[in-house]
Amino acid sequence: MARVTVEDCIDKVENRFELVLLASHRARQISQGAPITIDRDKDKNPVVALREIADETLSPDDLKEDLIHSLQKHVEVDEPEQEPSSMLANTGTAGKGEEEDDLPETLTFDQMSEEELLAGIEGLVPPEKSDDY
Repeated sequence: MARVTVEDCIDKVENRFELVLLASHRARQISQGAPITIDRDKDKNPVVALREIADETLSPDDLKEDLIHSLQKHVEVDEPEQEPSSMLANTGTAGKGEEEDDLPETLTFDQMSEEELLAGIEGLVPPEKSDDY
C-alpha cells in the first residue's frame, strides 16, 4: 500500500470523524515514542497511524478505549464494598464487647431562625475601601 486514504480505512472504522480521532490519537502516541506495528517507509506519523488501522495491526476498539482513557480527567476506582454482615456489626450497641469510645459520634448542627440570620447579616460591616487598589 503506497498511499493510505480515508477510503482504505472506512471499512474498519465506519464513522469518518471517529477515524480521524483514532488516527490522530495514534499519531500522537507514535510521536511520543510508542512502537509502530508496520514499516514506516518514510511516512509521517498520521500516515503510519492510518496504515496501521487499514492493515488491522491495531484494533480500532483498543484505540478507542485508549483515547477515552487519555481524555478522562477523573478515573473512578472501583473499591470493594463492605459486606452486609460487617456493616451490621458496626451499627450494634456498645454493650456487646465494644467500648463507648469506639462508636462514631453523631454530628449536631446549630439551628438558627430566619430572624437571627437576617440580624447577623445586617450586623456585618463592609470592608473599608482604600486607594491602594
